[in-house]
Amino acid sequence: MSRRLIFILSTFLLALPVAQAQPTYSKEVSRILQEKCQMCHRPNDIAPMPLLTYDDAQLWMDDIKRVVSDKIMPPWKPVPGFGEFRDSYGLSDAERQTLISWVNAGAPMGDPSEIPPATAPTGDWQLGDPDLIVQMTESYTPPRGGDMYRCFVVTNPFDQAMNVRAVDVLPGNRPIVHHVIMYIDEKGASANLSGKDGSPGYTCFGGPGFDIDSINAMLGGWAPGTLPRYLPDGIGVQIPKGARLVMQVHYFPQLKTGEDVTKVGLYFAKAPIEKRLFYIPVVNTRFKIPPGDPQNVVNATFDVPPFADLKIVQIFPHMHLLGKKINVELTPRGRSKQPLIFIDDWDFKYQGFYNYKDQIPVASGSSVRVTCTFDNSANNPRNPNDPLKEVGWGEGTQDEMCLSFFGVTFDFESLLRL
Repeated sequence: MSRRLIFILSTFLLALPVAQAQPTYSKEVSRILQEKCQMCHRPNDIAPMPLLTYDDAQLWMDDIKRVVSDKIMPPWKPVPGFGEFRDSYGLSDAERQTLISWVNAGAPMGDPSEIPPATAPTGDWQLGDPDLIVQMTESYTPPRGGDMYRCFVVTNPFDQAMNVRAVDVLPGNRPIVHHVIMYIDEKGASANLSGKDGSPGYTCFGGPGFDIDSINAMLGGWAPGTLPRYLPDGIGVQIPKGARLVMQVHYFPQLKTGEDVTKVGLYFAKAPIEKRLFYIPVVNTRFKIPPGDPQNVVNATFDVPPFADLKIVQIFPHMHLLGKKINVELTPRGRSKQPLIFIDDWDFKYQGFYNYKDQIPVASGSSVRVTCTFDNSANNPRNPNDPLKEVGWGEGTQDEMCLSFFGVTFDFESLLRL
């Protein structure tokens, strides 16, 4: 046998085990589930079942293959190439194929000693125990049948300003909690509103119920699918000394109601903060979506004023049940458009604050444009209206919104009235 033939056969034989090797739970699958799935698939969280162990994964392997093959899970919504984000839990093509191949091979365990240490928190909080938990002082049961906005006042127990790097919301009654926004009440006006109608809190459609004269008014929020994330080092949302926190809860107990005690976990900065984070909404409140229109486009714009050079740290796009697509673009002064985020299969159940890998500088004179596409036709399975009707901006679940919040820092914060 010639040396050349021996070399070819040897190369083939060495490569053969690699080509035939099947992924195992212990080596490949456990790591994918840990990084991309377990933040939701753990006890008492939004997912219907945990995926923390081999037994969990083997039990649900056929479902894993189905939702991964159909690209239903994991529900990472931003389209690649339209903004680069930290903490992505979207699967790469290689990871998707690894999971499918593992199921096709019969879900082999592999060597148990190769299973990585557990990382998913076992308690209620995704980021571990908060530094402070604030909650409604007593339970509240909203009236059944429609939308209810209720605000609950929480006194700030600190005698100094506190900087928050992460906020997590734990709905007390997930089936009826539509979303939660935490507001900062610097002047204490909310204290005079609470309990006047004989029930905990106070009604607050359209806002927290008191004047907001500063963009330092929002601490954070939650909507279905939102996962808590830490802000980058050196950045925090400041709760001023003596301020009150107001928890606005949007309830939608359409079919049945029940008691709710929603909790909010606060994670404070452990190192000095160099920049404060502020939330800027870019919104259109003057639109009407005709009944039967399958592709109605609504735009919202924001022009950055003079001396307000800023950096975008995170983005939170928002629509309701008629939403199909949302596209956000930045047009820097004198330059071509830059994509910020694009979601081409909007689903109200999966929303979130998306943190950029690198903060995006925005000079004054630049423009931000939010483009929302709605489907108000009978072919939209999520359309809540039968018969179809014209839909516009509103706070109710059956209304619509075209909105994106931006978490920003200002380059010249000391020059601005914040």
